[in-house]
Amino acid sequence: MNAPVISLSRRLRASPFEARSMQGITSASVYNHLVLPTCYESLEADYWHLCEHVQVWDVACQIQVEVLGPDAQAFVDYLTPRDVSQCAIGQCIYAPLTDETGGIVNDPLILRLAADRFWLSLSDSDVLLWAKGLALGKGFDVRIFDPNVFPLAVQGPKADELLGRVLGDSIRDLTFFRFIETVIADTPVVVARTGWSGQGGYEIYLQEPAAGIRLWDTLMAAGQALQVRPGCPNLIERVESGLLSYGNDMTSANNPLEAGLDRFFTLGKSADYLGRGALEAIAAEGIRDRLVRLVIGGEPVINPRTVYAIQNARGEDIGMVTSAVCSPRLEQNIGFGYLPSDNCEQGAAVSVITPEGVREAWVADQHWSV
Repeated sequence: MNAPVISLSRRLRASPFEARSMQGITSASVYNHLVLPTCYESLEADYWHLCEHVQVWDVACQIQVEVLGPDAQAFVDYLTPRDVSQCAIGQCIYAPLTDETGGIVNDPLILRLAADRFWLSLSDSDVLLWAKGLALGKGFDVRIFDPNVFPLAVQGPKADELLGRVLGDSIRDLTFFRFIETVIADTPVVVARTGWSGQGGYEIYLQEPAAGIRLWDTLMAAGQALQVRPGCPNLIERVESGLLSYGNDMTSANNPLEAGLDRFFTLGKSADYLGRGALEAIAAEGIRDRLVRLVIGGEPVINPRTVYAIQNARGEDIGMVTSAVCSPRLEQNIGFGYLPSDNCEQGAAVSVITPEGVREAWVADQHWSV
């Protein structure tokens, strides 16, 4: 069956980099109302290039929500169990946003640009109107809006070298989860040492959309000798690196405790936040399910369109696989899934029900060992 073609119209926002990033793609998706390339040459070829060289990604779909005003810190603190007061100006923090039940609404990167100014760099879910409604209903003195800022990612082991050619070697001293405000291609940008891969790199936040093609071309020209090419978030690499995808590995039906995101925060921060009572009750009772890493036997597995059921030895459904892929480096199928908390020990055997049949699977550790 041929893959469907995405119809472009005014209803989908246009990326400032679209005229370049759409060239040569073999597949794409829609993410936060923008087109996100998902493959260029092939999933595996893109993976090996990312792991060995450097790529420029159009991730304009990581839409920003700006929070500005006297109550900016208090309001952003209200959205997440993470303590935002500990975020310094020039720092980024990863933080799950929670609803009144403790469910995950989004898991953005939060950038603090000033004492009273934040950007929420979003995963794929609509947060702007939700945040505006919360601010109005709770009486926070803030302005919440889309600042028309679009990220471009530079990822791969040669990312330092590429950015060094553009901004000078001092950019190599930028530490992980920190950012600077600078100029590239005669346009102001924010450059953060972040990105949705385990290969290292940067995200460049473009503040003048009209300069998108100039910024793209500047980076590509600087990286010619480094075998730079257009790329995109890669399913194989992100699963190998343990990076969760909102909408796939967690939704509002999951809470940060069962998804393992509590490693980014400690319950009991001084500021109140939405869903605090619910999360504390879940923690006190103990989580029922837990997200685990899985190794899945058999031939290369296809990533589930929805989920694959996980069964115990008695054939009872006890969990689900949320993401799965065949890793060419590890030479095995790996993925994420939810299992009952008392069935999550390393090496625990289960069965995964795929369209191709039943597969044996085992709970793995963070290095994908069973």
